[in-house]
Amino acid sequence: MHEPSDIRAGVEIASRPASGRGSGIGLAVAAMTTVQLGAALSEPLFDRIGAAGTVALRLAFAALILWPFARPRLRGRSRADLGAAVALGACSGLLTLAFFESISRIPLGVAVTIQFLGPLGVALAGSRRPRDVGWVLAAGGGIALLTLGDGAGEPLDAVGVAFALVSGVCWAGYILLTKRVGARWAGLEGLSVSLVVATLVALPAGIAGAGGELLSLELIAVGIGLALLVLLPYAFELIALRRLPTALFGVIMSLEPAIAALLGFLILDQELKTTGIVAIAMVSIASAGATLSAREPPVNEEAPVNEEAPALSA
Repeated sequence: MHEPSDIRAGVEIASRPASGRGSGIGLAVAAMTTVQLGAALSEPLFDRIGAAGTVALRLAFAALILWPFARPRLRGRSRADLGAAVALGACSGLLTLAFFESISRIPLGVAVTIQFLGPLGVALAGSRRPRDVGWVLAAGGGIALLTLGDGAGEPLDAVGVAFALVSGVCWAGYILLTKRVGARWAGLEGLSVSLVVATLVALPAGIAGAGGELLSLELIAVGIGLALLVLLPYAFELIALRRLPTALFGVIMSLEPAIAALLGFLILDQELKTTGIVAIAMVSIASAGATLSAREPPVNEEAPVNEEAPALSA
C-alpha cells in the first residue's frame, strides 16, 4: 500500500546502469512485499488503537527517523517549493488514512486492487488509443467482480470500498505531486518534509482514536519497527529504478495487488474465492498493459518515448 514512503511514482532517475537487471527485479518485488507486509502487520493494532492511530504511529516514527538523515534545508526555499512538499504531505496523509480505514473493513488484497484505479487513471489520462479503452474495461470488470460478486467470500463493506476508492484518488494526486517535489527538492529532503506534514494530517484522527495509548512504551517499539517498513520500500524502489527500464519496473509493480492478496491470506487468513482471484488478475493485467501502452507515442504522433518517465505504480 501506498504511503508517504512509497514515493514510487515520480522519482526522476538521472542515470541507470545497464547491468543488475536481475537484482533490480528482486528489489522491486522486495519493495512491494515490504509495503504490503507493513500493512498486514499493522492490522492487529486496529483493535487497540484503531486504523487512524496506527497510521499516526507509523508516520510519526518514519518522519522522526528520516529527518536527521535528510536534514532538509527550509531557509531560503520559495513558496512553490514549500507548497509542493506540503501538498504532497497532505495528500500522502489522506491516502494512508483512507487506505488503512479501508483495510480495517475489507481484505487487504481487495483494497489494494481497488486502490490501483488511481495510478491506472494517471497512466491512461489523456490517451486517445483505442486499446486503452480495453484496459479501462478490464480494470472496471475486475472491480465489478470484487464489489458486486463474492470475490472476498462475503459482501464487501461499502464504507471500506469507498475508503479504498478515496485512497486511489489520493494515490493519483500523490503521483503527480511527487514528480513536482522531485523536481524542486534534492535527495530525500522533499520526502522528509512531506512525511512531517503527513504526520500532522494523521495525528488529530490518531489521537482521537487512540488517545494516550500512542505513548505506550510497547507501542513505541512497535512504531519504530513499522516505520522501517514505511521507509525501506522507498530505498528498494530507488535502487530498482536505477537498474531497470521504467516500463519493466511498472509492469513488475502491477503485481502488487496479487502480493497483497497473498500476504493477506498468509498473515491475516483472508481467503479469496475464484472470482476474487480473477478480478485481481484483471486489474493487474490492465495496469501492466496501461504501463506498456504509456511507453508508446500515440498513433500519427512522433513524440519520442521518454524512458525516464515515472512508472505506473512507482
